Amino acid sequence: MLRSFDVSRRRWPLKAPFRISRGVKTSADTVMVELRRGAAVGRGESVPYPRYGESVDAVVAHLEAVAGAFESGMPDETLTALLPAGAARNALDCALWDLRARETGRTVAQITGLARPERLACAVTVSLDEPEAMGAAARAIADAPVVKIKLDGELIEQRLLAVGQAAPNSRLIIDPNEGWTIDILRDVRPLLARLNIALIEQPLPADDDHALAGFDPPAPVCADESVHTADQLADLKDRYQAINIKLDKTGGLTGAIALLGEARRLGFIVMTGCMVGSSMAIAPALHIAGASDFADLDGPWWLAGDWPCGVKVEGGWMTPPARGFWGEPG
Repeated sequence: MLRSFDVSRRRWPLKAPFRISRGVKTSADTVMVELRRGAAVGRGESVPYPRYGESVDAVVAHLEAVAGAFESGMPDETLTALLPAGAARNALDCALWDLRARETGRTVAQITGLARPERLACAVTVSLDEPEAMGAAARAIADAPVVKIKLDGELIEQRLLAVGQAAPNSRLIIDPNEGWTIDILRDVRPLLARLNIALIEQPLPADDDHALAGFDPPAPVCADESVHTADQLADLKDRYQAINIKLDKTGGLTGAIALLGEARRLGFIVMTGCMVGSSMAIAPALHIAGASDFADLDGPWWLAGDWPCGVKVEGGWMTPPARGFWGEPG
């Protein structure tokens, strides 16, 4: 049987700069895996993240190192175990799920029991900027049910009020991306209590989040950088009430399913999130998002261009890709 393993890199220009507390990006750099086994082809995309010590070059190298194992017929589960949880395994794992669907004639939803929603409320992000600019950005998406606000340690009140006043009917997810201290969090607590805050995402650096133990938050605090895989979750119960599942952290859909199950067992609120990438990265995550309390999957919304027939985000609602795009028989 013909087998091939191809790795490629893509750069997707953004329609506007995307700023968070750690910096700004103007394009999304992704890695694509395409697997062929006989007549079937499966695809998966990942977004290497420097915060986790990843780069496009390193992820490509890790994937190329296991190409021979796939082409020689190594079982899928053994193959993915060659890579640690992270962007490289995500691209491979998602490509394998897509490949299985096309080989078996069964959708990923049928195989996993996790349905792909036909319509999904999706948080739309307001990038970190001056308060006036953030207010204007929020006004343009004010019909979205959920708005996510990127923050750092400066001008917190001004930025929050600018967005809150511009989108008065939206629930707010605030995300300092590890940019706060426990003292900042305590100081802004009264302000947060006045606003329609749905989640406070990763306010403290992951290495310092022990300071959250005993803190009484005005809204659930959501772990992002502090949790990657299911085995880490039990240690976070005294600090967080919610978690953000990202396939680039879990190492793909397989790891995300495990993390979702453990989160539900332990009573966490669940959000499905993403890096800034294309619809190819979002399509597998939709299966987790359908079983989550919140979805933050607007990565493709930031792109100047996306895959044809990919996801659509309008008015804060996401519709899935066209049939056969990913995870379904072609």
